[in-house]
Amino acid sequence: MTSQPVSLAILWHMHQPFYKDLVTGEYILPWVRLHAVKDYYDMAAVLDRFPEVKINFNLVPSLLLQIEDYVNNNVTDTFLDLTLKEPGDLSFDDRIFILQNFFMANWDNMVKPYPRYQDLLLKRGRFVSHAELAKVVLRFSTQELLDLQVWFNLTWFGFISKHEDPAVKELIAKGKYFTRDDKQTVINKQMEIMGKVIPKYRELEDRGQIEITTTPFYHPILPLLCDSAAAKEAMPYVKLPGSLFRHPKDAEAQIKAAVEFHEQRFGRKPCGMWPAEGSVSEQVVTLMGKAGIRWAATDEGVLERTLHKIEMKARTLSSAELCQPYLIEHDGEAVAMIFRNHFISDQIGFVYYRWRVEDAVTDFTSHLNNIRVSLPEDGRRYLVSVILDGENAWEYYHDGGKEFFDAFYGRLRRDPLIRTARVSDYLAENPPQKRISRLFAGSWINNNFKIWIGHEEDNLAWDHLNKARLALENAADGDTKTAWQEIYIAEGSDWCWWYGDDHSSENDAAFDGLFRQHLKNVYNLIGRRPPKELDLPIKKPRVIRPVKEPVYLIQPALDGEITNYYEWLSAGCYDLARARGAMHQIETMLAELYYGFSLTDLFVRLGVNLNLKNDEARAYSFAVVFSAPAEAKAELSFGAEEGRYIFKLHRLNEKHEWELIKEIESFGVGRIIELGIPFSFLDAKAGQKIEFIIVIYKDGQELERWPRGGGITVAVPTESYEEEQWFI
Repeated sequence: MTSQPVSLAILWHMHQPFYKDLVTGEYILPWVRLHAVKDYYDMAAVLDRFPEVKINFNLVPSLLLQIEDYVNNNVTDTFLDLTLKEPGDLSFDDRIFILQNFFMANWDNMVKPYPRYQDLLLKRGRFVSHAELAKVVLRFSTQELLDLQVWFNLTWFGFISKHEDPAVKELIAKGKYFTRDDKQTVINKQMEIMGKVIPKYRELEDRGQIEITTTPFYHPILPLLCDSAAAKEAMPYVKLPGSLFRHPKDAEAQIKAAVEFHEQRFGRKPCGMWPAEGSVSEQVVTLMGKAGIRWAATDEGVLERTLHKIEMKARTLSSAELCQPYLIEHDGEAVAMIFRNHFISDQIGFVYYRWRVEDAVTDFTSHLNNIRVSLPEDGRRYLVSVILDGENAWEYYHDGGKEFFDAFYGRLRRDPLIRTARVSDYLAENPPQKRISRLFAGSWINNNFKIWIGHEEDNLAWDHLNKARLALENAADGDTKTAWQEIYIAEGSDWCWWYGDDHSSENDAAFDGLFRQHLKNVYNLIGRRPPKELDLPIKKPRVIRPVKEPVYLIQPALDGEITNYYEWLSAGCYDLARARGAMHQIETMLAELYYGFSLTDLFVRLGVNLNLKNDEARAYSFAVVFSAPAEAKAELSFGAEEGRYIFKLHRLNEKHEWELIKEIESFGVGRIIELGIPFSFLDAKAGQKIEFIIVIYKDGQELERWPRGGGITVAVPTESYEEEQWFI
């Protein structure tokens, strides 16, 4: 056990995609503005209360450029335009957009604490389709729309403003019946805070409390820019795009632009770099070294694969191996590299928001102490590197993370066995003692590049990018300078982050459209017509894959009971905890979902966290909502007049209203819910695809919808279905 305190390097990574269309000047999404107001300023300003704590911040140049654009050029975004518009002047489509998008915030911590905002959400419905919004919007008054315009922007203020700014506190206390002046106050405050973001970081670095590092300008995956075949080192069998992308000069240009931008804004060149997504390779090290970067960071998994590459299997790193810097040498350049402690970093990002603050902080420091105890007594000062997203985690923390930061930084300031450090300061006193001449090419996510290449959507994006770049290289006329910026923007990691099956959000279509628009702009800027293929979405509608597909026909007894083990054995099922994702593990009404079919009927089984025999269950209804082959809804509810559950089929009519078609007799309610829906009721023929979701209502208001990000798809079985299954 070392008697030395352990050094702790915390690096908060601040980044947003580039939302601006360089040709129109329009910002498509509001997240730079909203995160600047809630996170970027607070994350720096909170350190004024803890001057002894040393922190590292990675500020991506393209993020800073967008903040400056708002502050200096009075740019707006689509969301801001619709915020400033008078409610009475909103078109029907404007109103639908507002109802659809102005609840995009963490509902538990940013909507529910404010009664008026919560009431507006419940009035809209927690999960509603675009078609249903066409009816819901008619129920909202101009005052309610004005209150929603204000609340969407008001809730995104950070904890410093909410606790200390008199105007913000007054508006939160007022709660509703806001005025035009109130709305303007909110927007003015946003712009005021945005104007303080960059100066605050410069002030903290000038006084020696923080170190500011950078990322290549538009956040590209550098190894893939240098050579897309680099993906094969970690994924030998990956399917690469049709044409290789091999442009190390682009990687060099993105690094050089970042260093120059950083020096202009902060008065000094950056010493450190967090390459986008911790993506590194030997070629990247050479480019960083040539640009004057003295140290870089990536994930411990890359170190593990580097040190133990021969075995090609996981072997846990010792604390001494992980908690020291290494000198990476390649082609005459050398860059010091530190490696992120994956577990501890993820505890802050994904786990501690569910814990009591004191328990979380105690757990964090106990992990550091366990590491210290396991380190050798050799007189060296070892370094634990905690590196994570500095903006997205805090909406999951109560009060925007205020309580956590107060306790966290307070403990770090007091603990004599932990010494927070700026990385450059640490390296000056503790230079690397070990050298690495062969660095594994990987990222912080699973040590590979699977998120950004290999899926058919990712590969199509790379092919589109390659074609646009080739067209620009061969262009003799036009605004080639702006066109090259569009190429560099399209090289950013964010676009392929959302392509493929790995990630999905409410903004999928917007991200897809913006990526293709950047490439269209390249062609337009050089006087060429964009290819028609850029008009076609790359991102396909997301169909959620079940944990288990149906394997054979089933014929359950629809009695609401688990009659026997084999009844649903051949059905498909979903793991709802997995469908929610790591950031949404909250208690839900729906506990289990099974589905299957006979030759004539679709069967659905629902397990719910509710005693269906109690009176309280009568407030709930359960619907199978179909989007194909036609829009229909089969809804189970308790009929007060009938004194029993009834199961009814509805279709969407020309007025976008659910119209009763008939009652369905095949269902059972007991310990579970079992539903049977004849394919003939849906006009579904053999071989035809059916797509549906499950929606749960309480008192007529939508409570839950599963799957959240897509639909369940089945094909109506043919007569030979079971014979075909034998050959699969």
